[in-house]
Amino acid sequence: MIAVDTSSFIAYLSGASGRDVLAVETALAEHQVCLPPAVLSELLSDPRLGRPLIDLLVELPLLTISDGYWQRVGELRARVVARRRRAPLADALIAQSCVDHEVPLVTRDADFGSFAKVSSLRIGP
Repeated sequence: MIAVDTSSFIAYLSGASGRDVLAVETALAEHQVCLPPAVLSELLSDPRLGRPLIDLLVELPLLTISDGYWQRVGELRARVVARRRRAPLADALIAQSCVDHEVPLVTRDADFGSFAKVSSLRIGP
């Protein structure tokens, strides 16, 4: 099972190439994709999405939010900020979801490297 970040899902949908796109394509074919809730929200924020794509997205398994999640997100983000790195809130939400479920995150967003350095977040295909 892999979690897919918004950047890689958009790259996949747009027909881009790359290791991340191949990982998304393979995982989708094998029913091994899950989404952090923040990724689903980001993807559904595009007003140009058609109904078939919306239906596909909402059918993908979501990572659940467990007790203490919001506190863990804040603490994770604080560790990144303490290193004077970018720590967008949406990225912290996504990273903590993956850490909680011990699933790797497929992403094109280099900011996640800062979260991986201070937690057990695994990045890659």
